[in-house]
Amino acid sequence: MDWVWSHLDLIWSSTLAHVALCVPAIVLGFVVSVPLGYWASRSTAARGVLLTLGNVLYTIPGIALVVLVPVVLGLPILNPLNVTIALLIYAVAIMVRSAADAFASVDADVRGSARAQGFSGPQLFWRVELPLAGPVLLAGIRVVSVSTISLATVAALVGIPSLGGFFTDGFQRSFATEVVTGLVAVLVLAAVFDVVIGLIGRALMPWNRGRRLTSRAAKTLATAVPGGVGANL
Repeated sequence: MDWVWSHLDLIWSSTLAHVALCVPAIVLGFVVSVPLGYWASRSTAARGVLLTLGNVLYTIPGIALVVLVPVVLGLPILNPLNVTIALLIYAVAIMVRSAADAFASVDADVRGSARAQGFSGPQLFWRVELPLAGPVLLAGIRVVSVSTISLATVAALVGIPSLGGFFTDGFQRSFATEVVTGLVAVLVLAAVFDVVIGLIGRALMPWNRGRRLTSRAAKTLATAVPGGVGANL
């Protein structure tokens, strides 16, 4: 505990650096995945291609992708943007499946009724399909947030500040306290993100308060991450 108290500034700065890597990837991953998932829900061919591509991308080891990004984009190897882009790729790979399942869960009869009432395509999407798909989308982005926070620890392996630095430094020095501190910090951060996203979801979807996850959402949580959250570490 003495080490923790004497290094609170380092823990705080590493946490902020970790958040800075993760938040853009989670937000942009959601923004990119919603239209792709909608397309996948409307087209069997698109679903097959997108989900297969997502599975393939997610199998790439995290350190390999972080090193590959600057080679492809010409960015400096120590640019934190490399990690954020890699995390964005993983986020989209996970979230596309969740988004496709979310829009596929919208009852066809509901769509038909909305069209019969004169809803245009954009009105149908924004006022009917997106709200009804919301609970499953929320479940998906919560999975993405936990996965992203876990995967971001790999940044330390290429010299980019993150909570993963406690793992690498602790292992190099055989100092268990530092490793445990990093682990606890990652778990707490993941829990905070999950709570915040859940509260945002409750605020945006008041009609869904008090309901349990639908079976479709539960299935999404169980299958969204190929090989588990830590598969790419």
